[in-house]
Amino acid sequence: MTLPIRKGPSAMVLKVQGIVLPEREHRTLWIHHGRLWTEPVPDTGADAELVVDGGWLLPGLVDAHTHPGAESVDDSFTDEALRRHLTDHRDAGVLLVRTPGSAARIPSWVDDDPDLPRVRSAGRWLATPGRFFPGFGRDVSEADLVDAAVEEAKASSGWCKVIGDWKYYEPALPLEILSAVVEAVHAVGGKVAAHCQTADGCRNAVLAGVDSLEHGMHLDLGLIDRMAAQGTALVPTLSVFGAGAERRRAAEPSGARDWWLAGWDGMLPSVRAAYEAGVTVLAGTDSFPCGTVASEVEWLVRAGMPAEAALGSASWSARSWLGLPGLTDGAPADLVAYDTDPTRDAAALAHPRRIILRGRVVV
Repeated sequence: MTLPIRKGPSAMVLKVQGIVLPEREHRTLWIHHGRLWTEPVPDTGADAELVVDGGWLLPGLVDAHTHPGAESVDDSFTDEALRRHLTDHRDAGVLLVRTPGSAARIPSWVDDDPDLPRVRSAGRWLATPGRFFPGFGRDVSEADLVDAAVEEAKASSGWCKVIGDWKYYEPALPLEILSAVVEAVHAVGGKVAAHCQTADGCRNAVLAGVDSLEHGMHLDLGLIDRMAAQGTALVPTLSVFGAGAERRRAAEPSGARDWWLAGWDGMLPSVRAAYEAGVTVLAGTDSFPCGTVASEVEWLVRAGMPAEAALGSASWSARSWLGLPGLTDGAPADLVAYDTDPTRDAAALAHPRRIILRGRVVV
């Protein structure tokens, strides 16, 4: 049962109880100073306010591939759009996002705003000549890419994002350059995300040892065991591709159409193979409106992932991969509550009954 919140000042201590996923154990948790505790908080001078009584409790949802702040290459990045997009995520229960590339660096005020999700940023997209929308990211030469990648990683949350390929008929970023990027960024404690949608781009990214392969269209299944062994995650963003699949099929035959459809037809099998091989598969939407990670979870299930694993890709597994714990003692108090088990009721995921961010009730 989701309870009404008392009017007036909030109690210093909040209390939630329900079945915690993924452990599937009934627990009572206390929230104080933005943290979760598994035992009553002593000496607070206030009774705990029960804000969730029963149902299913999840660590805050995660969108591991989203680009808040500008909706198209024709839009300028603005703080107003950034706040609106992040608020849309939050209201859907997405309390942690990773922005693997943006039209501008995510401003520092986002981290200080208690009403917005936590953000892991990769700075600006890094695009070498001919490999992205001109001017939408940070355009750099191949010779300057390594230094730029280190700079973006240091200026962000430790990530940088490299455009590894672009048009299907043009060469991907050379392996030796991408390998040098990975080596340099890892040397300063950072991580590399690579946009790849061609077979050569995916191959070079995996062989270079990037930390995350974004999209992975035309991924050679022979590379998946290497991805698992070296810890390269796959963020397939299936929902954005799936939304355009029927339109592509209805289009007139062309080289671009046939290439795209061949890549799309291989994406669901590659996700299933990656999961079965032990690759970390993450849910990311790469689309608008923001706050639709539930649709990505549905696509991961269609690809063959078990429902609980697909949900973990947008919750506890993703949080762990990004360095945050689940619903454990001392963890940040970011959680969502549902009346029914979202691993068995797919529609439930899009409709959380209670959202708690940084220890504060949002919904």
